[in-house]
Amino acid sequence: MDKVRIMLQFLQANQESFMNGICGIMALASAQMYSSFEFTCPCLPDYNYAYGIGILVVPPIWFFLLGFVMNNNISVLTEEWKRPVGKRRKDPSVLRYMFSSMTQRALIAPVVWIAVTLMDGKSFLCAYSATTDLSEFLNESHDNLPQKTLTKLQATIPCKDVFDGHKIISGDAATIYIRCLSQACGWIFLMVITFTAFLMRAIRPCFTQAAFLKTKYWSHYIDTERKLFDETCKEHAKSFARVCIQQYFESISGEIVPQLHLPQKKGKGDKEEDGEKQKSDEEKLLGVRKEEDMNKVLWNWHSCKPPLNISKRAQEANGHVHSDSSSFSDEYITQTSEKKTAVAYYSKV
Repeated sequence: MDKVRIMLQFLQANQESFMNGICGIMALASAQMYSSFEFTCPCLPDYNYAYGIGILVVPPIWFFLLGFVMNNNISVLTEEWKRPVGKRRKDPSVLRYMFSSMTQRALIAPVVWIAVTLMDGKSFLCAYSATTDLSEFLNESHDNLPQKTLTKLQATIPCKDVFDGHKIISGDAATIYIRCLSQACGWIFLMVITFTAFLMRAIRPCFTQAAFLKTKYWSHYIDTERKLFDETCKEHAKSFARVCIQQYFESISGEIVPQLHLPQKKGKGDKEEDGEKQKSDEEKLLGVRKEEDMNKVLWNWHSCKPPLNISKRAQEANGHVHSDSSSFSDEYITQTSEKKTAVAYYSKV
């Protein structure tokens, strides 16, 4: 259990590794679901195509949507896309990068399902058995069969228990032929997907890496900022609840204490520990001690996030605004001690 808990903590700390693991599990689950799935072709000309193509298309769409649902970044992307601009502008390239990353992960399970389905050939056989030209497998004595009768007979090829036209057409040969076509389509599909992934990997370095690194950095920042904000809110709520409960019991202590036995006196160490714990709770409140103030903080965070300009705020707090790094370094040198200034002076000689 300890190893499992450590692994879960590691996956939660590494969001990218966690999502890659989820996508891998979904890919294996798709292959396992297909192997355990009971394929039953209706063997009717009007329903074979719909059933076969449905098995080939509908589950991949479900896996694709499930990949988005299980990705935690979908809520981050939606929140970033719908939030008011406020003091922080929205970068479309970052949103595109986040959506592209989620789409690539969500496509893994559908690709595995389609590849396994085409390689197996059952759905392809069911969908195209009635419409494929199988004149090469007809007996010469039955070349003049009506097209409607031939279509109904070909539609029953996937169902060996129902097919009774062995004297007219070779069902086993037709099955092998259609499955070969299905496997050929499967290999073509895999080659197209692999070649597309190769081009994406190979062409990306040809473009400006600075733009790619910028979008990647700020996408990670948005995710990390949201996690830290949630953690801070949880810590604030916990401290706020603890302080409120403590004040509540202190306010009614005059009514409760006379009816109870007096508690034992705590030692000096216990008092110091309680004082430090209470002090930490007070610090975690960060000055927000009212319900109205907390609601205002949460509303402002959504409607008007602070600008991403930490260095500017730090310089304004010192009372100076500098335009370049050289003036900032000069001010830093003047504010240091004489000993540090002397060291800086001799280092220039």
